[in-house]
Amino acid sequence: MTAPQWEWRLEVADGTRHGGAPGPVFTSQYDAEQWLGEHWRELAADGIAAAVLLNDGTRAAPPVDIPAV
Repeated sequence: MTAPQWEWRLEVADGTRHGGAPGPVFTSQYDAEQWLGEHWRELAADGIAAAVLLNDGTRAAPPVDIPAV
């Protein structure tokens, strides 16, 4: 059995996927959410407007808005 994979799909203001490098993959939802909490300012500076949490490729929660800095 493999551990679940949690990751963020990063989106720009028009709702399309950000064209940059993919973000890290996590083995727990807690770790994924903690990472977003620690890095949202950097993401906003890179033009990210929202992040969608995926669990094994399936949307696990509503998008999280990333406020502009």
